[in-house]
Amino acid sequence: MKEMLHSFRYSIVIPVYNSASFVTKTVHQIIEETEKAHLVAEIILVNDGSSDGSWDVIKGLARELPNVKSINLIKNFGQHSAILCGFEHASGLYVITMDDDLQNPPSEIVKLTNAIEKSEFDLVFGKFTEKKHANYRKLGSKVIGYLNRKIFNKPDHIVLSNFRIIHRDVIDRLLSHKTAYPYIPGLLLLYATNIGNVEVEHHERIEGKSNYTFKRIVSLVSRLLINYSSYPLRLLSMIGLIISGASFLLGVVYLLLGLFGYVNVPGWTTMVVLTSFLGGFIIAMLGIIGEYLSRILDQLSSERSYYVREIVE
Repeated sequence: MKEMLHSFRYSIVIPVYNSASFVTKTVHQIIEETEKAHLVAEIILVNDGSSDGSWDVIKGLARELPNVKSINLIKNFGQHSAILCGFEHASGLYVITMDDDLQNPPSEIVKLTNAIEKSEFDLVFGKFTEKKHANYRKLGSKVIGYLNRKIFNKPDHIVLSNFRIIHRDVIDRLLSHKTAYPYIPGLLLLYATNIGNVEVEHHERIEGKSNYTFKRIVSLVSRLLINYSSYPLRLLSMIGLIISGASFLLGVVYLLLGLFGYVNVPGWTTMVVLTSFLGGFIIAMLGIIGEYLSRILDQLSSERSYYVREIVE
Protein backbone atom coordinates (compact mmCIF):
# COMPACT_ATOMS: atom_id res chain seq x y z
CA MET A 1 0.00 0.00 0.00
CA LYS A 2 1.22 3.48 -0.83
CA GLU A 3 0.37 4.81 2.63
CA MET A 4 2.91 2.41 4.12
CA LEU A 5 5.66 3.72 1.87
CA HIS A 6 5.08 7.36 2.83
CA SER A 7 4.44 9.28 6.01
CA PHE A 8 1.31 10.94 4.62
CA ARG A 9 -2.24 9.90 5.41
CA TYR A 10 -3.72 12.70 3.31
CA SER A 11 -2.79 14.18 -0.05
CA ILE A 12 -4.29 17.58 -0.89
CA VAL A 13 -4.39 18.17 -4.65
CA ILE A 14 -4.78 21.76 -5.88
CA PRO A 15 -4.89 22.76 -9.56
CA VAL A 16 -3.23 26.16 -9.94
CA TYR A 17 -4.07 28.61 -12.72
CA ASN A 18 -3.10 32.30 -12.71
CA SER A 19 -3.13 32.57 -8.91
CA ALA A 20 0.35 33.93 -8.24
CA SER A 21 -0.98 36.66 -5.96
CA PHE A 22 -2.87 34.43 -3.52
CA VAL A 23 -1.78 30.78 -3.82
CA THR A 24 0.90 31.32 -1.13
CA LYS A 25 -1.77 32.40 1.33
CA THR A 26 -3.81 29.34 0.44
CA VAL A 27 -0.92 26.96 1.07
CA HIS A 28 0.04 28.53 4.40
CA GLN A 29 -3.56 28.38 5.62
CA ILE A 30 -3.78 24.71 4.65
CA ILE A 31 -0.59 23.93 6.55
CA GLU A 32 -1.83 25.87 9.58
CA GLU A 33 -5.19 24.10 9.64
CA THR A 34 -3.82 20.58 9.04
CA GLU A 35 -1.21 21.00 11.77
CA LYS A 36 -3.87 22.31 14.15
CA ALA A 37 -6.00 19.20 13.44
CA HIS A 38 -2.92 16.90 13.63
CA LEU A 39 -3.43 15.72 10.04
CA VAL A 40 -0.32 14.31 8.40
CA ALA A 41 -0.70 15.67 4.89
CA GLU A 42 1.17 16.52 1.72
CA ILE A 43 0.15 19.32 -0.62
CA ILE A 44 0.39 18.77 -4.38
CA LEU A 45 0.20 21.92 -6.50
CA VAL A 46 -0.31 21.42 -10.24
CA ASN A 47 0.39 24.45 -12.42
CA ASP A 48 -1.94 24.21 -15.39
CA GLY A 49 -0.18 26.48 -17.88
CA SER A 50 -0.47 29.71 -15.88
CA SER A 51 0.71 32.91 -17.57
CA ASP A 52 1.14 35.10 -14.48
CA GLY A 53 4.20 33.59 -12.80
CA SER A 54 2.28 31.08 -10.68
CA TRP A 55 4.87 28.40 -11.42
CA ASP A 56 7.70 30.48 -9.95
CA VAL A 57 5.61 31.03 -6.82
CA ILE A 58 4.66 27.40 -6.20
CA LYS A 59 8.15 26.21 -7.16
CA GLY A 60 9.48 28.44 -4.40
CA LEU A 61 6.90 27.03 -1.98
CA ALA A 62 7.98 23.46 -2.78
CA ARG A 63 11.62 24.34 -2.12
CA GLU A 64 10.85 26.26 1.04
CA LEU A 65 8.18 24.12 2.73
CA PRO A 66 8.29 20.44 3.68
CA ASN A 67 5.56 18.15 2.33
CA VAL A 68 4.81 20.47 -0.62
CA LYS A 69 5.22 19.16 -4.16
CA SER A 70 4.82 21.40 -7.21
CA ILE A 71 4.23 20.08 -10.73
CA ASN A 72 4.47 22.18 -13.89
CA LEU A 73 2.47 21.04 -16.93
CA ILE A 74 3.81 21.99 -20.36
CA LYS A 75 0.63 23.97 -21.19
CA ASN A 76 -2.96 24.51 -20.11
CA PHE A 77 -4.75 21.15 -20.27
CA GLY A 78 -7.75 22.11 -18.13
CA GLN A 79 -8.72 21.63 -14.51
CA HIS A 80 -9.69 17.97 -14.84
CA SER A 81 -6.40 16.94 -16.41
CA ALA A 82 -4.49 18.90 -13.76
CA ILE A 83 -6.39 17.09 -11.00
CA LEU A 84 -5.73 13.75 -12.68
CA CYS A 85 -2.02 14.60 -12.68
CA GLY A 86 -2.26 15.34 -8.96
CA PHE A 87 -3.94 11.98 -8.37
CA GLU A 88 -1.10 10.16 -10.12
CA HIS A 89 1.47 11.85 -7.89
CA ALA A 90 -0.49 11.55 -4.63
CA SER A 91 0.59 8.99 -2.05
CA GLY A 92 -1.96 9.41 0.74
CA LEU A 93 -4.57 6.91 1.87
CA TYR A 94 -7.07 9.71 1.29
CA VAL A 95 -6.91 12.38 -1.41
CA ILE A 96 -8.57 15.79 -1.00
CA THR A 97 -9.21 18.17 -3.90
CA MET A 98 -9.84 21.88 -3.49
CA ASP A 99 -9.47 25.22 -5.29
CA ASP A 100 -6.46 27.53 -5.07
CA ASP A 101 -8.47 30.69 -4.30
CA LEU A 102 -9.67 30.00 -0.71
CA GLN A 103 -13.30 29.62 -1.77
CA ASN A 104 -12.88 26.22 -0.14
CA PRO A 105 -11.75 27.30 3.36
CA PRO A 106 -8.86 25.14 4.67
CA SER A 107 -10.59 25.16 8.06
CA GLU A 108 -13.29 22.95 6.52
CA ILE A 109 -10.85 20.16 5.59
CA VAL A 110 -11.34 18.50 8.96
CA LYS A 111 -15.07 18.12 8.21
CA LEU A 112 -14.20 16.05 5.15
CA THR A 113 -11.68 13.90 7.00
CA ASN A 114 -14.08 13.26 9.88
CA ALA A 115 -16.90 12.39 7.46
CA ILE A 116 -14.91 9.70 5.67
CA GLU A 117 -12.92 8.38 8.64
CA LYS A 118 -16.02 7.82 10.78
CA SER A 119 -18.12 6.12 8.10
CA GLU A 120 -18.02 3.51 5.36
CA PHE A 121 -17.93 6.17 2.63
CA ASP A 122 -15.14 5.96 0.08
CA LEU A 123 -16.07 9.31 -1.47
CA VAL A 124 -17.41 12.40 0.32
CA PHE A 125 -18.35 15.66 -1.40
CA GLY A 126 -18.49 18.95 0.44
CA LYS A 127 -22.02 20.35 0.23
CA PHE A 128 -21.85 24.13 0.30
CA THR A 129 -24.23 25.81 2.74
CA GLU A 130 -24.38 28.71 0.28
CA LYS A 131 -22.61 28.93 -3.06
CA LYS A 132 -20.70 32.16 -3.71
CA HIS A 133 -20.77 31.76 -7.47
CA ALA A 134 -22.08 33.93 -10.28
CA ASN A 135 -25.59 33.15 -11.56
CA TYR A 136 -24.34 31.70 -14.85
CA ARG A 137 -22.21 29.22 -12.89
CA LYS A 138 -25.19 28.19 -10.78
CA LEU A 139 -27.20 27.60 -13.97
CA GLY A 140 -24.30 25.67 -15.47
CA SER A 141 -24.08 23.56 -12.30
CA LYS A 142 -27.76 22.62 -12.67
CA VAL A 143 -27.26 21.54 -16.29
CA ILE A 144 -24.15 19.54 -15.42
CA GLY A 145 -25.93 18.06 -12.39
CA TYR A 146 -28.72 16.83 -14.67
CA LEU A 147 -26.20 15.25 -17.04
CA ASN A 148 -24.40 13.59 -14.10
CA ARG A 149 -27.67 11.97 -13.05
CA LYS A 150 -28.41 10.74 -16.56
CA ILE A 151 -24.92 9.66 -17.61
CA PHE A 152 -23.24 8.55 -14.36
CA ASN A 153 -26.33 7.63 -12.31
CA LYS A 154 -25.59 10.20 -9.63
CA PRO A 155 -27.87 9.59 -6.64
CA ASP A 156 -30.51 12.31 -6.34
CA HIS A 157 -29.59 13.10 -2.73
CA ILE A 158 -25.89 13.64 -3.49
CA VAL A 159 -24.61 17.14 -4.24
CA LEU A 160 -21.33 17.32 -6.17
CA SER A 161 -18.56 19.86 -5.63
CA ASN A 162 -14.84 20.22 -6.30
CA PHE A 163 -14.18 20.12 -2.53
CA ARG A 164 -14.09 16.40 -1.79
CA ILE A 165 -12.17 13.56 -0.17
CA ILE A 166 -11.55 10.23 -1.90
CA HIS A 167 -10.26 6.90 -0.64
CA ARG A 168 -7.14 5.47 -2.26
CA ASP A 169 -9.09 2.50 -3.67
CA VAL A 170 -11.29 4.84 -5.71
CA ILE A 171 -8.25 6.78 -6.91
CA ASP A 172 -6.57 3.58 -8.10
CA ARG A 173 -9.69 2.51 -10.00
CA LEU A 174 -10.01 5.94 -11.58
CA LEU A 175 -6.37 5.95 -12.70
CA SER A 176 -6.96 2.66 -14.52
CA HIS A 177 -9.50 4.44 -16.75
CA LYS A 178 -7.71 5.52 -19.93
CA THR A 179 -9.11 8.60 -21.59
CA ALA A 180 -7.74 11.73 -23.20
CA TYR A 181 -10.72 13.73 -21.92
CA PRO A 182 -11.06 13.10 -18.18
CA TYR A 183 -14.12 14.31 -16.28
CA ILE A 184 -13.22 13.82 -12.64
CA PRO A 185 -16.68 13.98 -10.94
CA GLY A 186 -18.14 11.48 -13.40
CA LEU A 187 -15.21 9.08 -13.06
CA LEU A 188 -15.44 9.29 -9.27
CA LEU A 189 -19.15 8.44 -9.47
CA LEU A 190 -18.32 5.46 -11.68
CA TYR A 191 -15.69 3.99 -9.38
CA ALA A 192 -16.94 4.83 -5.87
CA THR A 193 -19.26 2.47 -4.01
CA ASN A 194 -20.37 4.50 -0.98
CA ILE A 195 -20.87 8.23 -1.57
CA GLY A 196 -21.77 10.86 1.01
CA ASN A 197 -22.09 14.58 1.63
CA VAL A 198 -21.00 16.83 4.46
CA GLU A 199 -21.95 20.49 4.81
CA VAL A 200 -19.08 22.94 4.42
CA GLU A 201 -18.67 26.68 4.07
CA HIS A 202 -18.04 28.34 0.72
CA HIS A 203 -16.37 31.75 0.69
CA GLU A 204 -16.14 34.55 -1.82
CA ARG A 205 -13.11 34.50 -4.11
CA ILE A 206 -10.46 36.61 -2.39
CA GLU A 207 -9.55 38.50 -5.57
CA GLY A 208 -9.97 38.47 -9.33
CA LYS A 209 -12.59 36.65 -11.36
CA SER A 210 -13.25 32.95 -11.61
CA ASN A 211 -11.43 31.12 -14.39
CA TYR A 212 -14.54 28.99 -14.84
CA THR A 213 -16.10 31.05 -17.61
CA PHE A 214 -19.31 30.47 -19.54
CA LYS A 215 -17.20 29.16 -22.43
CA ARG A 216 -15.59 26.57 -20.17
CA ILE A 217 -19.00 25.45 -18.92
CA VAL A 218 -20.18 24.96 -22.51
CA SER A 219 -16.98 23.03 -23.24
CA LEU A 220 -17.56 20.83 -20.20
CA VAL A 221 -21.15 20.09 -21.23
CA SER A 222 -19.87 19.20 -24.70
CA ARG A 223 -17.26 16.86 -23.19
CA LEU A 224 -19.91 15.12 -21.11
CA LEU A 225 -22.28 14.65 -24.03
CA ILE A 226 -19.73 13.54 -26.62
CA ASN A 227 -17.13 11.62 -24.61
CA TYR A 228 -19.27 10.00 -21.94
CA SER A 229 -22.63 9.48 -23.60
CA SER A 230 -24.23 8.64 -26.92
CA TYR A 231 -27.13 11.06 -26.49
CA PRO A 232 -26.19 13.29 -29.48
CA LEU A 233 -25.87 10.27 -31.75
CA ARG A 234 -29.13 8.81 -30.50
CA LEU A 235 -30.81 12.15 -31.11
CA LEU A 236 -29.47 12.27 -34.66
CA SER A 237 -30.56 8.68 -35.21
CA MET A 238 -34.04 9.50 -33.99
CA ILE A 239 -34.22 12.58 -36.22
CA GLY A 240 -33.07 10.43 -39.14
CA LEU A 241 -35.76 7.85 -38.45
CA ILE A 242 -38.41 10.57 -38.23
CA ILE A 243 -37.23 12.10 -41.49
CA SER A 244 -37.14 8.68 -43.08
CA GLY A 245 -40.71 7.96 -41.94
CA ALA A 246 -41.95 11.35 -43.06
CA SER A 247 -40.17 10.92 -46.39
CA PHE A 248 -41.80 7.54 -46.86
CA LEU A 249 -45.25 8.99 -46.23
CA LEU A 250 -44.47 11.91 -48.55
CA GLY A 251 -43.28 9.44 -51.14
CA VAL A 252 -46.56 7.50 -50.88
CA VAL A 253 -48.48 10.74 -51.38
CA TYR A 254 -46.50 11.70 -54.49
CA LEU A 255 -46.77 8.14 -55.79
CA LEU A 256 -50.54 8.26 -55.53
CA LEU A 257 -50.57 11.71 -57.15
CA GLY A 258 -48.48 10.31 -59.99
CA LEU A 259 -50.71 7.26 -60.44
CA PHE A 260 -53.84 9.39 -60.65
CA GLY A 261 -52.29 11.78 -63.14
CA TYR A 262 -51.79 14.85 -60.96
CA VAL A 263 -48.07 15.02 -61.78
CA ASN A 264 -47.23 15.63 -65.43
CA VAL A 265 -43.39 15.70 -65.26
CA PRO A 266 -42.01 12.23 -66.15
CA GLY A 267 -39.77 10.73 -63.44
CA TRP A 268 -40.36 13.57 -60.96
CA THR A 269 -42.35 11.41 -58.56
CA THR A 270 -39.76 8.67 -58.56
CA MET A 271 -36.93 11.13 -57.95
CA VAL A 272 -38.73 12.78 -55.01
CA VAL A 273 -39.59 9.45 -53.43
CA LEU A 274 -36.09 7.99 -53.71
CA THR A 275 -34.29 11.19 -52.66
CA SER A 276 -36.51 11.74 -49.62
CA PHE A 277 -36.43 8.15 -48.44
CA LEU A 278 -32.74 7.52 -49.03
CA GLY A 279 -31.74 10.87 -47.47
CA GLY A 280 -33.58 10.08 -44.26
CA PHE A 281 -32.29 6.51 -44.23
CA ILE A 282 -28.68 7.64 -44.70
CA ILE A 283 -28.96 10.06 -41.75
CA ALA A 284 -30.31 7.28 -39.55
CA MET A 285 -27.61 4.87 -40.71
CA LEU A 286 -24.81 7.41 -40.09
CA GLY A 287 -26.12 7.99 -36.57
CA ILE A 288 -26.04 4.27 -35.79
CA ILE A 289 -22.56 3.85 -37.28
CA GLY A 290 -21.40 6.88 -35.32
CA GLU A 291 -22.63 5.32 -32.10
CA TYR A 292 -20.61 2.18 -32.77
CA LEU A 293 -17.53 4.26 -33.58
CA SER A 294 -17.99 6.26 -30.38
CA ARG A 295 -18.00 3.10 -28.30
CA ILE A 296 -14.97 1.68 -30.09
CA LEU A 297 -12.98 4.90 -29.69
CA ASP A 298 -13.89 5.04 -26.01
CA GLN A 299 -12.49 1.54 -25.54
CA LEU A 300 -9.31 2.21 -27.50
CA SER A 301 -8.59 5.69 -26.15
CA SER A 302 -5.29 5.61 -24.28
CA GLU A 303 -3.72 9.02 -24.89
CA ARG A 304 -2.46 10.93 -21.88
CA SER A 305 -4.50 14.00 -21.07
CA TYR A 306 -1.45 15.99 -19.88
CA TYR A 307 2.35 16.14 -19.98
CA VAL A 308 4.67 17.28 -17.19
CA ARG A 309 7.55 19.68 -17.74
CA GLU A 310 9.04 19.77 -14.22
CA ILE A 311 8.46 18.51 -10.67
CA VAL A 312 9.86 20.24 -7.60
CA GLU A 313 9.62 18.85 -4.06
